[in-house]
Amino acid sequence: MNANTNEVSKQKFPYRLGFGLLFGLLGWLVPYLGVNSTLLPAKIQQIAPGQKVQIVATLATIAMIVATIANIIEGALSDRTVSRIGKRNPWIILGLITTLITFLCLTKVTTVRGIIINWSLFQVALNMMVAPIVAFIADKAPKKYRGGVSAFYGIGMNIGTPVGTMIASRYITNINAGIYFFMVFEVIFTLIGIFLVGDGSNKGESVKKLHGAELLEAFIFPIHGDIRDFYLAVFGKLLFVSAQFVITGYQLYIFVDYMKQSSATAAHSLSIMSTILLVTGVTFAAISGPLADRFHSLKLLVAVSTVVMGLGVAAPAIDPAPWTMFVYAALSGCAMGMYNSVDQALNVAVLPNPDNSAKDLGIVNLANSLGQVFGPIVAASIIGAAGYRMMFPAAGIMCFVGAALIMMIKKVR
Repeated sequence: MNANTNEVSKQKFPYRLGFGLLFGLLGWLVPYLGVNSTLLPAKIQQIAPGQKVQIVATLATIAMIVATIANIIEGALSDRTVSRIGKRNPWIILGLITTLITFLCLTKVTTVRGIIINWSLFQVALNMMVAPIVAFIADKAPKKYRGGVSAFYGIGMNIGTPVGTMIASRYITNINAGIYFFMVFEVIFTLIGIFLVGDGSNKGESVKKLHGAELLEAFIFPIHGDIRDFYLAVFGKLLFVSAQFVITGYQLYIFVDYMKQSSATAAHSLSIMSTILLVTGVTFAAISGPLADRFHSLKLLVAVSTVVMGLGVAAPAIDPAPWTMFVYAALSGCAMGMYNSVDQALNVAVLPNPDNSAKDLGIVNLANSLGQVFGPIVAASIIGAAGYRMMFPAAGIMCFVGAALIMMIKKVR
């Protein structure tokens, strides 16, 4: 009887893990996006208003490079940590403490050089949290529920972006107060996330000692094992994110220069877009993960969401009028909701080596950072050569190629 009871309990959906992931993700994502997208540029404008565009671009490039290296190294170290509080929690707690220190320092710096150094250190600290938190899916989610657990992560992704920006916009005239608010937010949400996940001691876990080539491989991009599907997922994600940021990086200019709206009208249009993105994103993130578990169709849902994104980003080419951007917002919101809810489950399924889960999942998620840089570069090139209208179908083609790559994955349905 006890055996049957235990068997039944094992089949229950791990809601604590799901909500732990949601809170843990929001703990770093909302403060990061709020500061990075709004408060940091506002501070740069105060310090060097005449050079703000170039400084923001330089800062983004340096941050991407530092984050790439930190994500891989810290994820690999997390995979091999043994402690009384588990292998992920020590890094999450250390990341929490060090990000708070860098946020505090950000309220004090008064030079461009100080901001660049501080934000680079912040990227090192932040990635102590990013890689270990997403690795909980690989560590703890039962295979049959990975889609549903991943949906909690997806919901967090779709909430974090607009909420971080909305909160930060209230503190543009009082930047330090906004940073202090985000520090308190990070502490509360991260600790709740750690408590809910409940990652206990792994002191009895044996960690294989690595030498030579094995040691090197633990800290670099995967080169052995079943890496074909892994890299198909990486490049599929890169194209999805890049296509999204072809528009996201220039959405204000699309309304003003392509659709000929005034700045005030464009701001109102952007507000409508944000609302559409939030509602559709959260709705589809909530329903897509359980659907993936029910129909065992991770790959198909990711590919379909990429195609839907392709249709959305191509829509503004139809007519230089705001309604086409609202169509884009509706379709891309649905796409991001579907994609974010099951993407992490797909990534876990194609890992070439479960022993390197945090490091390799960090590499997959680097496609987010690279896509946010690559997308605007593509857009700028097309705008300069052929005008705004041609960048929309180009972004659509990127998505369709990305969907084809996802469908080429063999080991996942």
